[in-house]
Amino acid sequence: MQISPHVYQCHIPDTHAMHPGGTNIYFVGDPAEEMVVIDTGDYDRDWTRQILEFYEKLGKPKITRIVVTHGHMDHIGGLDRVQDAMQAPVGCHPKLAKKLSMMVGEKNVVKLRSREMLQTGGGTKIRALFTPGHAEDHVCFYVAAERVLFTGDTILGASSSTVEKLDDYMKSLGQLSKLRAEIIAPAHGPVVPPPRGRNLSSAYMGHRNGREEQVLAALAKGITSPDEMVKDIYPKNLKKALRPAATRNVRQHLEKLKNEKRVVEIPASYKLSD
Repeated sequence: MQISPHVYQCHIPDTHAMHPGGTNIYFVGDPAEEMVVIDTGDYDRDWTRQILEFYEKLGKPKITRIVVTHGHMDHIGGLDRVQDAMQAPVGCHPKLAKKLSMMVGEKNVVKLRSREMLQTGGGTKIRALFTPGHAEDHVCFYVAAERVLFTGDTILGASSSTVEKLDDYMKSLGQLSKLRAEIIAPAHGPVVPPPRGRNLSSAYMGHRNGREEQVLAALAKGITSPDEMVKDIYPKNLKKALRPAATRNVRQHLEKLKNEKRVVEIPASYKLSD
């Protein structure tokens, strides 16, 4: 599917509970000239097959770079097979370079620089933006001329994202909200077109700020356990598969509040088992 003059979406149906709306791989540039690929999917061979079939439908253009948003397996699992087929260097956050070198060889891995500009076919320019939070090695990509923002797992198309470090995540959202993006192209879920895509970064920030207020309200009620906070804050019909992620998010809010000295952590106590 073509979502802008130089952006093509390879959509992979995906039943994972954390990926509502499936998974997306993007080809950016001119199929008649050169292109850049964003992410390579999970290790599932059927995923790789779909990516390579999409590549063939585009006419097997020259791939100048394969770039990855971050090192979670559903983004790099198919990297070795995709790189073998496309014979392109792999660009990633410096913190991910060692891991990817073990998959495709050190000579095939290029460390991206913050705000580096990549060029590809059709005169398309792609800027790399370091956006830690969901993962410390996360990178988003922006095609300013077409106002398309590739958000990886920082912003999803049909759900909120999990976070490793909330302080960093909020700063990354702030960075993205300053761009003039019209289209959000996430790693999971549907592509978000204008007008919703225009304000989605700010909406994500609002969602996180709202969740923080809910955590503070739960504390005010005397609820001190993250698991009990999840029961108080989230819908009663929250899927069981999503509860661990919800608990991790609550813990991240508590850690942020602790760093800001707005809450105090009370160490757990222990006793002998019966």
